[in-house]
Amino acid sequence: MTIKPLADRVLLKALEAEETTESGLILAASAQEKPEMSEVVAVGPGTDENPMTVKVGDKVIISKYSGTQVKLDGTEYTIADIKDVLAVVE
Repeated sequence: MTIKPLADRVLLKALEAEETTESGLILAASAQEKPEMSEVVAVGPGTDENPMTVKVGDKVIISKYSGTQVKLDGTEYTIADIKDVLAVVE
């Protein structure tokens, strides 16, 4: 089964949260923040008002509490509007 975003939406898979601090301290799972960096898994066709500006494979930064969380085959995804994508990480 696959998920195909409609209109100006993107399907994102969160990148792993940092498990250690820069100084080497290990963070407990409860102390780790929800990752704001995701990988684009699929994109919708876009609309005249909101053309798609990302492509599959791009690493992006999204708004902190954006999108709808879905789980498929044990993997968690976020479906978000393209306007919630703040930047592409190069």
